[in-house]
Amino acid sequence: MHIETKIWGKDPEGVDVRLFTIANEHGLRVQLSEIGAGIVSLMTPDRDGRMADIVLGYAKPEDYFGDGPCMGKVPGRSANRIAHGRFSIDDETYQLDLNTAAGKHHLHGGALGFANRKWNGEVVDDSVVFTYAAADGEQGYPGNLIAMVRYTLLETNALQVDMQATTDKPTIVNLTNHTYFNLKGEGVGDVLDHHLRIYAEQYLDTDQDLIPTGKMLPVAGTPMDFLEEKLIGQDIRADFDALRFGKGYDSCWVLDTDKEDDDDSLRMAAVLSHEGTGRVVGIATNQPGLQVYTGNWLEGCPSGKNGHLYHDYDGVALECQALPDAPNHANFPSTILRPGETYKKSIKFYFLTTL
Repeated sequence: MHIETKIWGKDPEGVDVRLFTIANEHGLRVQLSEIGAGIVSLMTPDRDGRMADIVLGYAKPEDYFGDGPCMGKVPGRSANRIAHGRFSIDDETYQLDLNTAAGKHHLHGGALGFANRKWNGEVVDDSVVFTYAAADGEQGYPGNLIAMVRYTLLETNALQVDMQATTDKPTIVNLTNHTYFNLKGEGVGDVLDHHLRIYAEQYLDTDQDLIPTGKMLPVAGTPMDFLEEKLIGQDIRADFDALRFGKGYDSCWVLDTDKEDDDDSLRMAAVLSHEGTGRVVGIATNQPGLQVYTGNWLEGCPSGKNGHLYHDYDGVALECQALPDAPNHANFPSTILRPGETYKKSIKFYFLTTL
């Protein structure tokens, strides 16, 4: 394992931002940035050994601050949506930053959430560890929170992402990774020809603002059914108005669980593959949900790497996370974190090739 560190750019306050590169003995290489503790590049081979960068990213470091797509980064303190930016803990109600397009709801931790902050990165053994200290009241959240994300590239061609947090006041936490994959290579067309399998028999019903209604609906017989692998583009032109999803997938699947699993057990969430290149990405997690976003609004985002301009559907984000708006639904797994507890969640990406 080899890790390199260099100065990559500066944050809005003029402070240096570092880029970390981890390479294993098989040629896999991942680049990580202190901006949002994000993945900015991931080089993997196809079935013939040709290397390509399979994640979307921007040409300039400064473009990662304040971008709409949340490109490759770790959103928080609570990823995804919270209805009207309000939630209650112990009979106390909190109002969060309202930063969705219509200004009605809270998304990905707010306009100055974790994805738009500079984290502190350091090399620890064979890993890169990012930490961020969020102040009590930041974006409306209670409690001083210390968040940590650890990236470990394994010689088994897997990338482990371990996320932890502690607090001094009851709060909510929901961390994930928001990388956009394109197994043909970033900037090489859309992902509608990728196959996807999701290990989930249910998905969350939502309103027109993508806020969960609280209902968990069966995927069977709907465009949401990925229990058997199918092309992402197969049903993307279906009647999404009836599903309230607009122009593509942007919803949360409730991952299947085994009653014998404990809270720390990783279980398969999804498998993404591309027949033409033979590349496969398997994803395992101990999170309860998988948000799938097919890059429906990538058009007009900052310029991509290598001079590429990204278009709608040029990448798919597979975000292992808590169920969105969990604090407002008693039937969802809780996202409340209390003093003395440690939030611990993990995502593991497996990189394979088929013949």
